Amino acid sequence: MQLAKQIRNQLLIMQKTKTIIRDISWLSFNRRVLQEAADETVPLRERIRFLGICSNNLDEFFRVRVATLKRMIEYGSKANMHLEVAPELILEEIQEKVIEQQREFDRIWNEILRELKKKKIFLVNDKQLTKTQQKFVTDYFNEEIRSNIVPLMIESIQAFPTLNDKSIYLACKLSKKDKSISQRFALVSVPARRLPRFVQLPSRQNEKHIILLEDIIRFCLPQIFSFFG
Repeated sequence: MQLAKQIRNQLLIMQKTKTIIRDISWLSFNRRVLQEAADETVPLRERIRFLGICSNNLDEFFRVRVATLKRMIEYGSKANMHLEVAPELILEEIQEKVIEQQREFDRIWNEILRELKKKKIFLVNDKQLTKTQQKFVTDYFNEEIRSNIVPLMIESIQAFPTLNDKSIYLACKLSKKDKSISQRFALVSVPARRLPRFVQLPSRQNEKHIILLEDIIRFCLPQIFSFFG
């Protein structure tokens, strides 16, 4: 709370002197993207696209700007000399605004899901599949996905690998009920650059059921790690 008060005080001073913290200003821009996604007069497809833009923007923001601010904190005062405000205070303000935007993002996304349901479009996960859909997902995995993934057993490498910032990973904890094999951990990269992120499932008449690529992989994890039983 004390840091937040310091930030607000510095922001008030900067407003009087027409100075703008670049990172906070950028988050204000991203909030305007969220406002477009929240606009009920905008077509649903465009609202989803705006949410995607917002999410991608935040990913890039954390990869570049937040990482830079953290490095400045590590390097000390010499690295901070060109900032309007101490990086610790900027990060505190960033955290507050990002949490606020994430709550708004979730609210808008849930609202969009409700609107999609009214149009008989359902986003389902790996726990909600019918028997027919389970067979489709298994076949799709074997025919399209399996050859595009290489599970990485973390215990088998000397150092944790450098992960691609723009990739999606499933973190897996592996064990057997009878404990005949010790607990292990693995990473599975989701091949979202090579395959569609959304897959349409067999559906009832006048309905469309859609599943995320990572949920297909999650459903088929027992096949990937079959040696765990």
